[in-house]
Amino acid sequence: MTKAAELAKMGEVLTNSQIGGRRNIVINGAMNISQRATSATGVGANNGVYPTVDRIKIVALNTAGRATMSQVADVHDGFANALKLECTTADTSIASNEAFLLQTGFEGQDLQQLKKGTSDAEKVTVSFYVKGNANATYGVELEDGDNSRFNSQSFAVTTNWTRVSKTFIADTTGSLDDDNALSLSLNIWLHGGSDFSGGTFSSNTWHTTTNQRLVDSQTSFFDSTDRTFFITGLQMEIGSQATPFEHRSFGEELRLCQRYYEDIDNAMYPNEHSGATIANYFWKVIKRAAPTLTAGTNAGSLTLNASNTGGGWVYSSSGAFNPVQNLRGDAEL
Repeated sequence: MTKAAELAKMGEVLTNSQIGGRRNIVINGAMNISQRATSATGVGANNGVYPTVDRIKIVALNTAGRATMSQVADVHDGFANALKLECTTADTSIASNEAFLLQTGFEGQDLQQLKKGTSDAEKVTVSFYVKGNANATYGVELEDGDNSRFNSQSFAVTTNWTRVSKTFIADTTGSLDDDNALSLSLNIWLHGGSDFSGGTFSSNTWHTTTNQRLVDSQTSFFDSTDRTFFITGLQMEIGSQATPFEHRSFGEELRLCQRYYEDIDNAMYPNEHSGATIANYFWKVIKRAAPTLTAGTNAGSLTLNASNTGGGWVYSSSGAFNPVQNLRGDAEL
């Protein structure tokens, strides 16, 4: 999109009162934060994991396909990073219950402005930049987990970076819970079986039928080990126009991500007590909920206080007077 076109569109959305305050509901849409790792192999073997880029979950069901997932420095139109998937193991015999998709989830309390389930429900526009090694057709979906409702639309991928923009109609059925639990997911469908496509697909329609979620002419990302998929600039906003991507500072984006996941490397203060090591830790950011705690070396056993606001302590029965390595708190949706 040219600068002139962007300015014209901004004028249009200003007239419609769309711009004001924070626009992008997605966290880490520019793919800049990757606390866990910058690359992971064997992606597809486990469901509900966050291998690399923060806030981007892998949903993988019953597929033999595998991929490498990376945060890459692929510069495009002001973006420094992108998420890249490379197929490493193909799966061309697709069972009915297979699925593979990228997902980012939202707390219900962050979505009340959508007014979903009321007569004043808002349209939502999702936009992002994509490319691949070859032409492909995939699906972008809004999934209402509180009411088991779905809405999908297809999008095209070419070998060049292109910006996709899809406006989803307002849904006057099913309000979203006002709490810190998962209410809505934004899904990028890359592979799926007939359990998700056996019905008659209807684009941009809210429904409750699980076998109508895959778009017509859906490409399987696992059809060849040559297949690649890149995405960045993921944005979801109220209204019927895709505005220019809302860039946030690295520090602000990191803090938003740390509400869900925090990695503390050697940030411990060990104290020897009765031949053992006790190390205190403190969260930098209040977590969404009491997190699950894991740690690397020097941790004989783990104890985490029930609060999501403070910290806790790690106990090492070995007595080694060393900081606990790689302490991680996970409060993902």
